[in-house]
Amino acid sequence: MILLDGTKLAEEIKTELGEKIKKLTDEGKKVPGLVTILVGENPASQSYVNSKGKACQKLGMLSKTERLPETISQEELISIIYKYNNDPAFHGILVQLPLPKHINEDVIVESIIPAKDVDGFNPVNVGNLSIGKDTFYPCTPYGIVEMLKRYKIETSGKHAVVVGRSNIVGKPIANMLVQKKEGANCVVTICHSAAKDLKKFTLQADILIAAIGRANYITADMVREGAVVIDVGINRVEDKTTEKGYKIVGDVDFENVAPKTSYITPVPGGVGKMTIAMLLVNTYEAYLKIER
Repeated sequence: MILLDGTKLAEEIKTELGEKIKKLTDEGKKVPGLVTILVGENPASQSYVNSKGKACQKLGMLSKTERLPETISQEELISIIYKYNNDPAFHGILVQLPLPKHINEDVIVESIIPAKDVDGFNPVNVGNLSIGKDTFYPCTPYGIVEMLKRYKIETSGKHAVVVGRSNIVGKPIANMLVQKKEGANCVVTICHSAAKDLKKFTLQADILIAAIGRANYITADMVREGAVVIDVGINRVEDKTTEKGYKIVGDVDFENVAPKTSYITPVPGGVGKMTIAMLLVNTYEAYLKIER
């Protein structure tokens, strides 16, 4: 069993990006800019936004966070997004989800122009992904594909089973892996909670991607010997032996599943670390397209 080290890979990717941005700076050129819009004071969202800002600054990117009150109207939020759509200093716009209930997330995502949609959620970019055109890939699925490539895991003709159908992970990773491209070209099955016998499908997987949002849901009897297991889940479970009173676990029962696998991601330290790295990659790619 080989551990897929997302922490190490993410640092490699950020180091590569840092060198490219240093070259831009040395040449006196504009650098990529990312603005993150945070509405309200959700602690998890605040932590994630702070991590993004620090990562950008460390690489020499222009970084800005718009911190807005939870009471902001949908119209006011859209007007702020439009301002950044037209601001040449910023090449990527990210609105941190979830948003307050009085704001329609679909409307907000669609208000970000596709050229600056570095989260890959705008329907134009989702459509381009579906038909295999060049686009921005959602950051978590992008991180999974990059991980498979960098560990030289064969994907062509392999059966990838995705457990979960979210618009953020499940659907886009299935769409990415089915494309006739390097690091993809899989036979793909999408499963979800309505499956009467989920195990029947997961046991067929050469590559099993768990993104269902349930702690330790994938057990050893659901995984075949030698499978590659990618655990996207981040779940907080009670653990009174820790200082915080909880621990973070994935959707996979790691302790019992790991011995059966050829490769597996840990949680934490796996896919989650790749997400921010690929956001930075998307921002750099947006910069290249806008500034060329």
